[in-house]
Amino acid sequence: MAQVDYIINCEFVLADANSGAIKNGSIAVKDGFIFDIFDSRSASVQYEAKRLINRESCLLIPGLINSHTHAAMTLFRGLADDLPLDKWLTEHIFPRESRLTPELIETGTLLACAEMIRGGTTGFVDMYFFEDIIADVVNDVGMRAWLGEGILNFPTPAFASGYEALKETQRLADKWKGHDRINIVVAPHAPYTCSEELLRLSSEMSEKNDYLVIIHVSETRFEVEQSKRERGITPVEYLDKLGLMSDKTIAVHCVHLFDNDIEIICKNNVTVVNCPESHLKLGSGVSPVIKILNSGINVTIGTDGAASNNDLDMFSEMGSASRIQKGINHDPSLLSASQCFSMATLNAAKALKNPLIGSLKKGASADFAIIDLDKPRLRPIYDPVSHIVNVVKDCDVRDTVVNGRFLMEDFSLLTIDWEMLLNKVKNVTI
Repeated sequence: MAQVDYIINCEFVLADANSGAIKNGSIAVKDGFIFDIFDSRSASVQYEAKRLINRESCLLIPGLINSHTHAAMTLFRGLADDLPLDKWLTEHIFPRESRLTPELIETGTLLACAEMIRGGTTGFVDMYFFEDIIADVVNDVGMRAWLGEGILNFPTPAFASGYEALKETQRLADKWKGHDRINIVVAPHAPYTCSEELLRLSSEMSEKNDYLVIIHVSETRFEVEQSKRERGITPVEYLDKLGLMSDKTIAVHCVHLFDNDIEIICKNNVTVVNCPESHLKLGSGVSPVIKILNSGINVTIGTDGAASNNDLDMFSEMGSASRIQKGINHDPSLLSASQCFSMATLNAAKALKNPLIGSLKKGASADFAIIDLDKPRLRPIYDPVSHIVNVVKDCDVRDTVVNGRFLMEDFSLLTIDWEMLLNKVKNVTI
């Protein structure tokens, strides 16, 4: 009889967005990986488990992956609402970011991790400052992350120049090389905040070392018009010219795209991250997701930072992504629940080049979340995938597991001292 670390019995186990949920499903975990998924009523499956966990009124799903955020910006939540992006950034966010310290970054990141863990998010892609501090937090709390030190033309709270930030990127990549949950990426902020030389150097670093690149692209109409006015080409065309459109590129936002931009993105196998709630709040517009998807481009979902969202709830983000496209296109069949759920799981795994996450299968990393279904809002349940995108909220998550380790069990955070963190956050001033 095979031995496993634990077995969880659930009302439903959903392996991925394209598979039917297993009714009365069970998952066996050993050494941080999925050992088996099976029907708990099957008499032929027998394992010796050190622990048996019963979640009979629950739905077990792959862990959600937030493809774009600025974790420590939880400290700016609600700070400057109802403003356009340029004013929001230059008059409110940038000035306060100049006051950030490693201690504040640690507090803000811990708060973000607590929120994401409570919401069933097991991994996130981050672009911000003092990423070494963020990596330490991620390492301690047990999440999975792809982290990029923000590279900009001007000084940041962490570095005097973008060149120093690039050096830090390489130092971090060397330091965390081979870690099973922490990956370092190259993170030039945007074409309008990075010089051509910084963008070229970012491209060279990515190409030479096979690092992923995260960059904000064509978020606002003003950004695109400015690029065409100053360079005669769109931001996408400009980045393509500099070698920054490749299968290693994760292009965030992509709200204002021309047909040629979409062709470039498709030709180079670039991934696009849709952050619908941030786009709406900042008045940036709506990304042409249907056109992008129909071109064969990989699309994922991110929340952006909590200053422009104002939360890190991936369930809400999936629901918004779906409903917005149905509404603006006057077609309720567009962007189905299964497509949105894939964006937050399978598509993200593809973008991040990690086949061991994003779905539940034998040999995959044991990254999953368990949703408590015994709530008025969640009964009856006909289609678990529809529920995930259209009904479930982050507060419905009962357990969150990464690499087989419970980060939250029975609604209680296990790797973050919530009371201590709460006291810190209540006293934060920036």
